[in-house]
Amino acid sequence: MRKIITIGESILDTVYHNHQPVSAFVGGRVSNTAAALGDLGLPVSMVSECCTDKVGDWVVDFFEKHNVDTKSIDRYTDGSTPFAAIFKEDGEQDMIVNYGEYPATRFNVIWPRIDEDDIVLFGSYYAIDQPQRERLYDLLSYAAERKAILIYLPGFQHGTQFNLTKVMPNILENFEVSNIVVDHANDINTMFPNQDSDKVYNNHIKFYGPTYIHITPDTSATIYKGLDKSVVPFSCESNNHLGWQAGFIAGVIHQLIARDIKHGDIDFMEPKVWQEVVNSAFDFAACCAASDNNALSADFAQAHKIG
Repeated sequence: MRKIITIGESILDTVYHNHQPVSAFVGGRVSNTAAALGDLGLPVSMVSECCTDKVGDWVVDFFEKHNVDTKSIDRYTDGSTPFAAIFKEDGEQDMIVNYGEYPATRFNVIWPRIDEDDIVLFGSYYAIDQPQRERLYDLLSYAAERKAILIYLPGFQHGTQFNLTKVMPNILENFEVSNIVVDHANDINTMFPNQDSDKVYNNHIKFYGPTYIHITPDTSATIYKGLDKSVVPFSCESNNHLGWQAGFIAGVIHQLIARDIKHGDIDFMEPKVWQEVVNSAFDFAACCAASDNNALSADFAQAHKIG
């Protein structure tokens, strides 16, 4: 079966409400998507890094619990595994503070084997920030040469401080190497202020040729490819944005494999097929968003296993 390689940060999210700790879980769309794909019995590996501390052990245990291969997670010894403190106060906007310390030498990962028509998922600030960006892009370039399907998730952990002008060339470079781009309104509002999805696609993505799937705040989706644009409505809103997006992305990848859509097929997919893929992904999104841990239910995962 085709392999899935997911590349992104391994972060522990800790939630506080009115100064009291509420929960802690492995955060990030890439990480939670990898877990959902592992629950489906698909061959998925995580390419990331975390320290050999207790938090790092927690993160690695999370992936292994969800059947995700962790051989490509670099366990560094100097520093600490990053975690995000999410402060929720009644009547106030959430505040996120990121902690953690990376070593001077980063991303010494063991590259996974990548073959034609494998699927590579990457994103977050991890995909645009130095020093790990250079090695990560080498891996993406290798995957593109091998004719894997590359899916890019723009955006990054809220609370991250960055220079948008400095990282914009990397964002555009990611568009260029990708076959599919999936984002949320919050992502483009940060990267391209005052531009709606039409402008973002026409001004920044269309030239490079990937299929662009944009998720709106009401969790409907707009699909762009060339001159084609189609909107797929969805009526089930959720406050669990992490679970919803992770489930949605897992659903898209599940459909690419279940329908045997290969690298050479992406550019020729009819809008109707994309709409069917997205509608199926909505079911995955709703399942993950409804869970307490952003995961697919055992019954749902069993029913959607391939082969």
